[in-house]
Amino acid sequence: MRPVPRHRLLAGLLLTPLLTTGCFASGGEASGEDAADGSRLRVALAFPPAENLSPYGADATLLSRLGVTEGLTELDANGSAAPALAASWTRENDRTWLFTLREATFQDGTAVTPAAVAAALTHATEAKPVPAALAGVTLKAAEADGSRVRITTGDADPALPLRLSSPGLAILSPKAYGNDENGGSGDKGRRPDPTGTATGPFELTKVSGTTAATFDRYDDYWGGRAQASGIDARFISDGTARTNALRTGQADIAEAVPVSQAAALDEGTRHETATTRTTSLLLNTKKGPFKDQALRSAARGAVDTSVFAKDVYEGYADPGAGVFGPAVTWAADKRVKPAGRAGAAEPDGTSVTVATYNNRPELPEVAQVLGQQLEKAGFRVKLEVREYSRLESDALAGKFDAFVAARNTLLDTGDPVSVLASDYTCDGGYNLALLCDKDVDRAVAEAEGLSDSAKRQQAAMDAEAAILGTDAVVPLVHQQIITGVRTSVRGVVFDPYERTLIDTGTRR
Repeated sequence: MRPVPRHRLLAGLLLTPLLTTGCFASGGEASGEDAADGSRLRVALAFPPAENLSPYGADATLLSRLGVTEGLTELDANGSAAPALAASWTRENDRTWLFTLREATFQDGTAVTPAAVAAALTHATEAKPVPAALAGVTLKAAEADGSRVRITTGDADPALPLRLSSPGLAILSPKAYGNDENGGSGDKGRRPDPTGTATGPFELTKVSGTTAATFDRYDDYWGGRAQASGIDARFISDGTARTNALRTGQADIAEAVPVSQAAALDEGTRHETATTRTTSLLLNTKKGPFKDQALRSAARGAVDTSVFAKDVYEGYADPGAGVFGPAVTWAADKRVKPAGRAGAAEPDGTSVTVATYNNRPELPEVAQVLGQQLEKAGFRVKLEVREYSRLESDALAGKFDAFVAARNTLLDTGDPVSVLASDYTCDGGYNLALLCDKDVDRAVAEAEGLSDSAKRQQAAMDAEAAILGTDAVVPLVHQQIITGVRTSVRGVVFDPYERTLIDTGTRR
């Protein structure tokens, strides 16, 4: 098998603002106000809307990937906080920050004002469930003087600029929340409507259920007029069908090409990106057989991770090393060996249900191989496979004994500590393992209080060790993603955080 090239990203924390925006290399030219009307882009996406395109859940990344929504900050190529709707920021004290807004307008023509931004962030704090980036965080936003917004957190939050880059904290106009133009309160907990109310270069104009959506260029975008005149997106959960849409000319861009289809694409249309995405087996620690840590230990011992990287992912992945993989370049040198693991019990025919989703076509095969490994160890395994939109709520409710999920660990905030808080603490908003362990919560809380970059990274790895010691999660592989792009298309963004796919320079 040919060697797989890997470009490693730096994932350090930079909490001071930059003077210019920092984006991932896309190969596109800078857009300008005089850009000619370009062709529309046809995009085949893997995940249909799960929550009616609300920015507070899984759909948030869909909107950011297509250039619809933005936050106050964004992540640059080094994983650091860079300006977006906020041109700069300063820290007043441990709990208070001032963000200075750039001059921009919402897609409904209203101005991006401190009052509107404060109202948008307030609505995010009131969402049920709360966006993953705010898990365990108390945040208050208020209009300050001039063009500034003051944000105060309940506890010191050194990673706040990183947190505000989350797609789940996108800023929408008051209209999106049913508010008046001055940022009135609207309906608490109401899911906002992003149709024509965001700030990005493309405006959501039409949604056809879970099959398609239409996006038109927003000509008054503060960052310059996009080169493409719009985007026609189709949601195709079947990976083979998604790839065939690209090969037959029905799509210009196809995301998440299955590794089984990679060889069918010409080298010029196949693009590989090392990501911070980890595929893991998450065990239900709250109820069912895996409430017993000794059975979790038995399940972990049954898993051979090398099989997944070599065979299932055909070399487009590395064997699971931890929650954070080799794309997080500092993690390996700071990794701590887990301690306190229970001895393995004899499964003795214990019946378990393992669930996963088919939007990422490798996952059902991963689950099937896992099932074989677990059965060899003495478990009896039932597999359940659905689309993600029909699976997430049941997984979060603990209706399965185990869940196979692919998670970009730095997607929500860019902060390694925040994803641990979201996914593995008692109050975590995306805790698929339903883990509630006092030692884990203590380790994560200690890491959250650190502002020094190196110390925060080490504390994150200490917390990772505490989490792995519970055997609530078994990391399987650290993935690359394959994006199919027709040779006539330029400027697609190959983003290791998977937050961006199309921007102002993407065109055909």
